[in-house]
Order: sequence, then C-alpha cells, then structure tokens
Amino acid sequence: MATTARQSAVTTPGTGRRRIQWTPYLFILPHLIFFATFLGYPFFNGLYMSFLQYDYLRPESTRFLGLQNYLNLFTPGSVQAGSYWNAMVNTMEFVLYSVPLLVVIPLLLAVLLNTNIPGRNIFRAIYFAPWALSVAVVSLLWWWIFQSQGGLITYYLSTIGVTSPRWLGTMPWAWVAVVVCTVWWTCGFNMIILLAALQDIPSYVYEAASLDGATGFQAFIRITLPLLRPVLLFIITTSIIASFNLFGQPFFMTAGGQGIANEGGPLEPIMLRIYREGFVRNVQGSAAAMSVVVASIMIAISYLNFKFFRNKD
Repeated sequence: MATTARQSAVTTPGTGRRRIQWTPYLFILPHLIFFATFLGYPFFNGLYMSFLQYDYLRPESTRFLGLQNYLNLFTPGSVQAGSYWNAMVNTMEFVLYSVPLLVVIPLLLAVLLNTNIPGRNIFRAIYFAPWALSVAVVSLLWWWIFQSQGGLITYYLSTIGVTSPRWLGTMPWAWVAVVVCTVWWTCGFNMIILLAALQDIPSYVYEAASLDGATGFQAFIRITLPLLRPVLLFIITTSIIASFNLFGQPFFMTAGGQGIANEGGPLEPIMLRIYREGFVRNVQGSAAAMSVVVASIMIAISYLNFKFFRNKD
C-alpha cells in the first residue's frame, strides 16, 4: 500500500506528463464518503446556520443575522449569555473533577494488571466491561444507586447509623454522583490503552535499572512515566474532549440540576444547554453558534495540551 501510494503519480516516458494512479484513492473513498456525509456536512452546515435566524419547522422565516448569534453569547444580560456561560463553567468544573481521575485510576489499574497474577485477564475484562454499556444504562444504574429513596448507598449507610445526604438533589453531592458514574463507566477504556503501552516497554530497560539499584518506585517515575508520555498526552486530550461532551449522566440522573436550583441549574453541562437552546427554545441558529464556540474552545485546549506536554526531545 505504501509503495502504491508513493507511485500514485508517475511520469509517462516521452511526454513529461504525470500519470495519476487512482488505486490508493479508491481505498480511502468509502471512509471519505462517510466522513463527508456524517462529519463534514454537519460541521459546515452548522457553521452556516450559526449566522442565521433558523427555524427547521418554518424554513420560510429563516433570515441572515451575521454575527448577532455570537454577539448575544458575549453580551451581558442577554437571554443566551447567562445560561450559556453558567453551563460552560459547570462543564469546566466537571473537566477539573473527572480528567485527573480518568488518568490516575486507569494508570494504576494498568500497572497492577501488567503483572503475572492469576486471573488477570478476568480482571481486565471486568474493568473494561462498563465501557460496552450505553450512557442511558449507566446513568439509570447509578441513579438507582445514589437516589435517596431506597438507593443502595442510602440503604447501607442507614444500616450503620449514618444519615445519607441527598446525593442527586444537593451540591456538591450531585457532582460526586456524576463524577463517580463517569469514572466507573469510562476508566476501563483508558486502562486498556495504557496497558497496551506498558506491554510495549522492553523488559530489559527495567532489568538494567534494577542492576543499577533502582527501586520499583524509582523505575516507575524515571522509566515508565517518561516512556508513557505520548500515550498519557493522548489520554489527557481525549478525556478532556469526552468530558466537554458530558450530556447523558446529568440529564438522566438529575435532569441537568433543575431540581437543585434555577433554570439550567448548577449541573447543566454545555451540551445539554445547546440541546435545550436548539430543541426546547427552538432557536437553532443560536444553538449552532454555541456549538461553534465550544468546538473552538476544545480545539484551543487540545492545541495547548499538545504544545506544552508533548515530548520535546
């Protein structure tokens, strides 16, 4: 395939013209079609909609607004600005709570399961299994565990005489419930990636370190972590992006925190706010502008993450 790609453009003898080989492009054509249909078109269509007053129920009322939808997001006191930035702060808060746990816990599990212990494959499957569940199943499962009326945690705490807080109805316990649910659900995926990276580290590196008198902790700090740096960068970046896309857990478990405070509430993430803006308030142009701003923020964070944490050797 690589040889074919390098020979995709060859010079025809005697003519001086380059003859294109179409075989490599035919191989990528199926993926290109799906990418353009399900990612490319929605992206550019959403960008176009962000400049409109758009109503999919009444297309005839659509009119061009220019940058007005964006200006509304940055105008204090506007209908969109208050709820939007409240949701953005909530999302940032969730990122700060969840991402460190989604890096540290999978790393510890990967290190533990990288040893020759009996039944390690069973434990790997157990830790990874929640990743196969849908967000609705996971959220409803943890809703039953954390709910105040008959929930498992409330029941077991009551048996030892401890009064359980209203996990899903008060702060900061609602955040605790959402973060625990998210970490339990997704840490197995990060664990598998880190485990594969650990198994790719040559054993002779650790043998040489032990001959030099390095302890297990010193080998972990000076060998394992530096060699895992590219993978950890990938894990951190994807975890940040996934945390920015928080939607289902607070939606199913707490209705976005609406039962805790005013509209939107302290648990409404930015994706839920965009959904409500576009499909509850029926303001698709404003929702598209919100999506573009969020995408720009995620791109900027990912760029800074790669810039400051990449291996500069």
